[in-house]
Amino acid sequence: MITNEEIEAIVGGYHGDAFRILGPHSTSAGRSKAWEVRAFLPQAEAAEVVTGGGATPMTKQHWQGFFTAALKGAPKPYRLRLKLWNGDTIEVDDPYRFAPLVTDFDLHLHAEGTNYESYRSLGSHLAEFEGAAGVRFAVWAPNAVVVSLVGEFNDWDTRRHPMRMRSSGVWEIFIPGIGAGATYKYFVRSRFRGYQQLKADPYACACEVPPKTASVVADLDTYQWSDFEWMEQRSRREWLKEPVSIYEVHLESWMRDPNGHSLSYREMAGTLVDYVKRMGYTHIELLPIMEYPFSGSWGYQVIGHFAPTSRFGAPHDFMHFVDRCHQAGIGVIVDWVPAHFPKDAHGLAYFDGTALYEHEDPRKGEQRDWGTLIFNYGRNEVREFLISNGLFWLKKYHIDGLRVDAVASMLYLDYSRKPGEWTPNEFGGNENLEAIEFLKRFNELAHQVPGAVTIAEESTAFAGVSRPVYLNGLGFTMKWNMGWMHDMLDYFALEPIFRKFHHQNITFSLLYAF
Repeated sequence: MITNEEIEAIVGGYHGDAFRILGPHSTSAGRSKAWEVRAFLPQAEAAEVVTGGGATPMTKQHWQGFFTAALKGAPKPYRLRLKLWNGDTIEVDDPYRFAPLVTDFDLHLHAEGTNYESYRSLGSHLAEFEGAAGVRFAVWAPNAVVVSLVGEFNDWDTRRHPMRMRSSGVWEIFIPGIGAGATYKYFVRSRFRGYQQLKADPYACACEVPPKTASVVADLDTYQWSDFEWMEQRSRREWLKEPVSIYEVHLESWMRDPNGHSLSYREMAGTLVDYVKRMGYTHIELLPIMEYPFSGSWGYQVIGHFAPTSRFGAPHDFMHFVDRCHQAGIGVIVDWVPAHFPKDAHGLAYFDGTALYEHEDPRKGEQRDWGTLIFNYGRNEVREFLISNGLFWLKKYHIDGLRVDAVASMLYLDYSRKPGEWTPNEFGGNENLEAIEFLKRFNELAHQVPGAVTIAEESTAFAGVSRPVYLNGLGFTMKWNMGWMHDMLDYFALEPIFRKFHHQNITFSLLYAF
């Protein structure tokens, strides 16, 4: 049975175990088979429980819309018939009649930090359960007292769809009756300091076009790829033994249409790909295309790690762009940013009222030069999030290589810090041992994807960046020669008559390259 205090908690949106209250519940005493269906329906003036045996009127127990109905037998799949305040009548499936969908094994792996395809468990996914089609949602927020799903489907009401807390701090819910294109966020109410915030889904595969910030349900599995020949050949190619010429491009500023707008993914699948092919390049390298809120960051402050930016189209449009590149014989490299993330309120920062994805200690958790936060590489779930993200782009989007940004900032605890602004590792050194182990594990798994390469943007003399992990290296396929880039730019900036005195700018980098 339920108490008035629990009803008030449901109506107020702060009950931490809504599935214990809402949905079908046995009220049996002894051998009797009495059941009660409970629902919080603030949008309804009246409601009925519809089963194969007919309709049972529900009683309003709270003026804000808490309804109950007593049933004689166990309610098999049932629906709720609602009379809305505007006079309309609709029938809906009750989200609180469904059992959990994320498996205990997935949750175990998540806590262990070894579910390297965690994007299949967490986030939003189209599903059909007990004859009802809808979307299942799951998010990691271990320090929340309650997490509610909000979106257009519930008028952005933070009280109507509190989620079920599972082990490992994961919250989940299945919402029948919605599909691809639905916009949503999570309303996280922390158990600490009264913190509450609407958060975008860290695992969302699509986002609204900035400056809007909601996540969008996407169906990635229905795209029909046409690059089988490229993918089959890629698994046998040895890029270290072949000529490679890379065209690096920022999609938002590469070319504009006659009205001054950026081209779409599908437009660039023609214009950009044809240009790169004509100029003789073997690869396109894209500055980060993961969703980012501020265009001035060039994409390097990522807010939606699993979502191609919606500025240029939907996920299927970006898949078409990659597909078209491969059909033209052009490889696709994407800049990937596991070094830091922005502080935007709807993003990863302070996700559940605690430093969940970042370090609590600002000496480890904040990159002041860039105004961003640093991932906590020592936390199982955070390493899993990042590794799953890298593998996601290689597998789901057929990306051929990841150029990892700002590796130097990850390797050193004192990167761009003055004395007293950083703490040494357990051996007293300045190496970030947790980040180093993360990079090694990431590279081991990335190279298990046939033909995939990883490239380090690393600007120091750190040894073994492109040496295999089994030889005590970081495991990258290649390393950006940033010194050569700067030397060459300095060389060409000189007046031609003086260049003959600076030929060392061209040759010097080969003295340390290996």
